[in-house]
Order: sequence, then structure tokens, then C-alpha cells
Amino acid sequence: MALYSEKVMDHFTNPRNVGEMENADGIGEVGNAKCGDIMKIYLKIDNNIITDVKFNTFGCGSAIASSSMATEMIKGKSVDEALELTNKAVVEALDGLPPHKIHCSVLAEEAVKAALKDYYDKNNIPYNKDLFPDCDGCAHCADH
Repeated sequence: MALYSEKVMDHFTNPRNVGEMENADGIGEVGNAKCGDIMKIYLKIDNNIITDVKFNTFGCGSAIASSSMATEMIKGKSVDEALELTNKAVVEALDGLPPHKIHCSVLAEEAVKAALKDYYDKNNIPYNKDLFPDCDGCAHCADH
């Protein structure tokens, strides 16, 4: 069996939705330059629907493929649907990742959630802090 699926190779060599976005409604950046992978995702949201999404990823092929697939999976979806994106769903959509590369799909999930949290914060929209593991209980969080 090949180390990477055809879908991983396709999203690595032909990534979708690459680039930056001016006036993004939400921006999420996750990762650490010291350990390697950094993902930045930009969202355009209209009437609670993600109408456009872009990303820039500095990292390995699995990180780029995971970012690309995650953007494809949330584009055209509602904010609530995008919040349900899991790293497991990204891995499944890519037809698998090697065990030592699963963290790349986790970063993709975290970047999407960070961008959605940024959207909520920018628009003073209350949200359940449990949806965002890094939430520090800021004023925008509503305890449900």
C-alpha cells in the first residue's frame, strides 16, 4: 500500500482554495513554526453561510492536503455545519493519512474553529465556549 492515498496526493499537488482573503469575516491561524506546520484559514460568511474560504499552509504535504480538503468540506456550508468538522472527517475524506501525520488533520480542524471563533468575536455573537477548546471564558462566550 502506498504511504499516501491518491486524494492526499491530489490535494497536495493541486490544492484548492489557496491564498489570502481581504476583508475576511473570520481568520484562524494555528500551529507553531518550531514544530513545523502553520495553517491560516480565511472565511467569508454571508447570512450564516461560508460563501468563500482560502488558506495558506506552511508545512508538509499532509498539512497542505488536510487544509485543502477542510476548505472544500466547509465551503457552502452553514457556520453550524462547519463547526461540526472533525479531523476524523478530514482524514476519511482524504482516504486516510499515515498515523504520524494525523496531527495535520487536527490542525485543519483547529484552524477552521479558530476562524469561526474570530468571526463570532468580530461580530459580538455569543457562543458556547465548549465548542472552542482554547476559549478562555471571554465575554463573548455564553454559558449554555
